[in-house]
Amino acid sequence: MQDMLRRYGGTLTGAFFLLTAFWLLALIILPNITLFESSFRLYLPVTEIGGPRDVYTLANYQKFINNPVDTTIFGMTFQMPIHMKTFFNTVLFSAVVTLITFVVAYPLAYYLAKVVSPASLPTLILLLFIPLWVSEALRAFAWYIILTFNGPLNSLLVAIGLLEKPIRWQNGVFTPYDAIVIGLVYTYVLFMLFPIYGSIQSLDRNQIEASEDLGAKWWQTHLRVILPHAKPGIASGSVMVFMLSAGSLLVPTVLPSTSSNWFTQTIQVLMLESQDWNSGAAYSFLYILLCSVVVALVMWLFKVKLSDIAK
Repeated sequence: MQDMLRRYGGTLTGAFFLLTAFWLLALIILPNITLFESSFRLYLPVTEIGGPRDVYTLANYQKFINNPVDTTIFGMTFQMPIHMKTFFNTVLFSAVVTLITFVVAYPLAYYLAKVVSPASLPTLILLLFIPLWVSEALRAFAWYIILTFNGPLNSLLVAIGLLEKPIRWQNGVFTPYDAIVIGLVYTYVLFMLFPIYGSIQSLDRNQIEASEDLGAKWWQTHLRVILPHAKPGIASGSVMVFMLSAGSLLVPTVLPSTSSNWFTQTIQVLMLESQDWNSGAAYSFLYILLCSVVVALVMWLFKVKLSDIAK
C-alpha cells in the first residue's frame, strides 16, 4: 500500500482501489449473490412471484437426484439420476483431459527448460503461443472439420493404409466423448505446459547431473528429482486444466456425439432454453461445490497443498 502511494500518489491509488472494488462488487459479488438467492426459489409465473408459493426451498437442488436412468459401469447396470450421471461423466473425462495434457506437456516442458538452447527458446515459445491468437471457437470448429467423416484425418489415414474405410470420429471410437477430449486437450494443453515449465526451469541443473553421476537411470532422475521439484507446477496446471475443462461449454457443444452430454450444457439448457434461471443457478453452484470437492480430494490423495498451487 505504501509503495503504491509513493509511486502513484493518493489520487491515482484511490482510483485503482475504487475501480477494483467496483469490478469485484458489481461484476462478481452481487451477481453471484443474486443467483445464489434465486437458486433457493421456485421458477414461477410472473403472476405468482411474491405469492404464497414464492418461498425458499431446496427443490431446485433436489432435481439433481431425480429422474433415474439405467447406467452401466464395468458390466454392472444400476439406476442413477440422469443429471448425476452427466456430472460424473463430465468429471471423469475432465480428469482424462488433465492426464493427457500432463503426458503431452511434461516432456515438452522439460525439453524447453533443460535441453533447448537459450537462443532458440523465444522462437519455440512464440510458436506455442500462436494457437492462442486464434479464438477458442475457431479452434473447436477446426477440429470439427478435421474429425468429420469426409474430413482430412480420415482421408489421410485411408490414403496411408491405416484405415480401410473412414471412421465417424465424433460418434466415438472408444467412448462417446472422444472428440470432446481431443478438443479440450488441444485447447488447454498450454495451461499445463507453462506452469510445469516454470517449475522445471527453476531446478538447478547440477542436481540432474549429480543424479546421473550417482548412476541413476533417466527415468529415476525424472521420478526422484525432477518430478518432485515440478510438483507445484503440476498441481497448478492440473487444477487449471481440470476446472477449465469441466467448465467448458463451447467445445462440448461443437464436438459432441449423439450420446455425449457435458454438465455445462445441462445448465445452459435450463437457463437459456427452459428459461428456468432458478434451477440453472442451483445447478451452477452445485457444480462449483462438487468440482471443488473433487479437486480437494485429489489434492489430499496426492498430498498437494494450496501453497504448492500458489507458488
